[in-house]
Amino acid sequence: MQIASLIAKPGQLDPALVDSLRNALGGGTVSWLSPDEAAEFPLETTPGNLDEIRASIAEMADLNVLTEANRRKRMLLADMDSTMIQQECIDELAEEAGVGAHVKEITARAMNGELDFEGALIERVALLKSLPESVIDKVVESRITLMPGGKTLLATMHAAGGHCVLVSGGFTAFTTRVSALLGFDENRANTLLIENGELTGEVGRPILGREAKVQALDEITARLEISACDVIAVGDGANDLGMLTRAGLGVALHAKPSVQAQSDLRVNHGDLTALLYLQGYARGEFVTA
Repeated sequence: MQIASLIAKPGQLDPALVDSLRNALGGGTVSWLSPDEAAEFPLETTPGNLDEIRASIAEMADLNVLTEANRRKRMLLADMDSTMIQQECIDELAEEAGVGAHVKEITARAMNGELDFEGALIERVALLKSLPESVIDKVVESRITLMPGGKTLLATMHAAGGHCVLVSGGFTAFTTRVSALLGFDENRANTLLIENGELTGEVGRPILGREAKVQALDEITARLEISACDVIAVGDGANDLGMLTRAGLGVALHAKPSVQAQSDLRVNHGDLTALLYLQGYARGEFVTA
């Protein structure tokens, strides 16, 4: 059995739209997970024209179709930049270094899969050379904001016995702080090298990129004695595609166009609590941190 999931911004999911889609697709009884925000109904099979239907309602809601079995996952594997937080940390550091526009352009192209991730990271970090280490704290305190819904996502998954991992192509100087703020069980990221209180313009090796995120998924699931099918992964960039494809549920959240095109599950209207709706949680089951 398949489940058709519809998610919109709070108060903006039109019941008439849900009923119309259910009737057009021959679906079963509609269940509202949150009034005027999230609804779902069963389907016998995935419609062959899913992309066409998605496109027709893209301005109003996210339509996703997923398998009913094993929906509630035992592990969350999450990207950090533009996923758990609303910024790209390296772009914010670059603003402090006076090279913001140049670095932001490279970041956008790398996240859309137009540039090699490792090479693009090395190039951008080199532009941060001699930046005072103290700028990291300044950026965290004044420029970094959490993506809405993150604390509720982690608290609800933890309450259900889930394990939460932050895995980033960014830097441990940020993941350790974000991990602590949101309650992740562990985090992995790259290391900015620092000498005499200044960034050296180098990043520690090996560089954590696309394959390292898949490796993290494999290593941690093996340790927990669960499988990739028990994982929900979320990210927005090309370096997330490996883990999104491997996880039982891989969600492209407000993702770059090339990433959305290669992802089965896409969220453009909801916040991070959309990952709970996709797992079949109703709003009344959410746990607040």
